[in-house]
Amino acid sequence: MQSVKTVKTEVPVAIEYHADDYGLFPEQSKRILRCHEKGKLNGVSVMPNSDDLEVCMELLRPYQKEIAVTIHLNLIEGRSLCDPQEVPLLTVSSGIFRVSFGQLLLHSFLPDRDPYWEQIKKELRAQIFAVVPFLEEGAPLRIDGHAHYHMLPVVFDALMDVIREEHLQVSYIRIPKEHLSLYLRHWKQMQDFSPINLVKVLILNILAWRNLRKYGDYLNSLEQKLFLGVFLSGRMYRENVAQILPEARRLASKQNRDIEILAHPGGVYEAADTARLTNSDDVSFLTSESRRKEAAMFER
Repeated sequence: MQSVKTVKTEVPVAIEYHADDYGLFPEQSKRILRCHEKGKLNGVSVMPNSDDLEVCMELLRPYQKEIAVTIHLNLIEGRSLCDPQEVPLLTVSSGIFRVSFGQLLLHSFLPDRDPYWEQIKKELRAQIFAVVPFLEEGAPLRIDGHAHYHMLPVVFDALMDVIREEHLQVSYIRIPKEHLSLYLRHWKQMQDFSPINLVKVLILNILAWRNLRKYGDYLNSLEQKLFLGVFLSGRMYRENVAQILPEARRLASKQNRDIEILAHPGGVYEAADTARLTNSDDVSFLTSESRRKEAAMFER
C-alpha cells in the first residue's frame, strides 16, 4: 500500500500595523492617520491624558471601524489625570509625571510598594475611563503602555486590579515579548541598529515571563499576537522590517497567532507642540527624522 504524505499548510496570519502615541497633538495625529489613508496602518494607541484628546478622537472617529483603538496607559509624558495631591509619588506638584522606568521597577520590590500601587491604580483607572467614552459602544478594551511601563510589576498588578474591580471587558493586553532569533540572524544588515534595544528586549522578556506566570490563565484567554517592535524600537524602517517579516509570519502561523508590528510614525515637528512635551526622552524621540522613516514603513 502506498503511503500518504501529509502536507503541512500554514495558518493565515493577519498583521496589525500599529502606531503608538496617537492623540498627543492634532497635527501629529493627522500624520498618523495619513499612514492609514495612504498605507497599511490599522491600529493606534491613544494617549489618555492628552489635552487634545477630544479633538484627536474626533479626527479618529470616521476610521474606528477600520482602525483598532488601544488605550495607551501613560505614566511619563504630560500631566496626570488625577489631582496631583492624590498621586504625589508619580508627579511633581504641578501634576507633571516624574517617575522613571527604573524607579518603578525598584519600587515594585521595596517595602514602600503599596503606596505606589495605590496611586498607580487611581491614575490607570482615570486614564482608562477618559478614553472609554470615545470608543464605539460595546467595543472590548485593548490596553498597552507608553514605553511599555505597563509591564512593570507594580503597574501590571495595579492594572489587573482595576480590570477586576471595574469588571472591564478586555480583549487584548500587549505583551511585548520578542523572539530574539528573528533578529539576530539579520542584525548586521539592519540600518541604525541600537545595542540598547537588546537590553530592552531582555528586560521586557523577563517582565513578560513574570506577568504571564502570575496572570497566565487570564492573559491566555485574551487575543494573542506575535509582537515586533522593541528590538528595532525607533528604527522600524521598511528595510529592517522586511528582513524579519517572512520568518515572523512562519512563526506566527506555527503558533496560530496574528502579528502586531509597532512603530511610531507620529512625529512632532511644530514648535508649539514640541514645547508642550514634558519628557526629555520623548522630545528627542518624537522630533527625530526617524519618525518620517517609520511612517514610510506603512506605505503600500
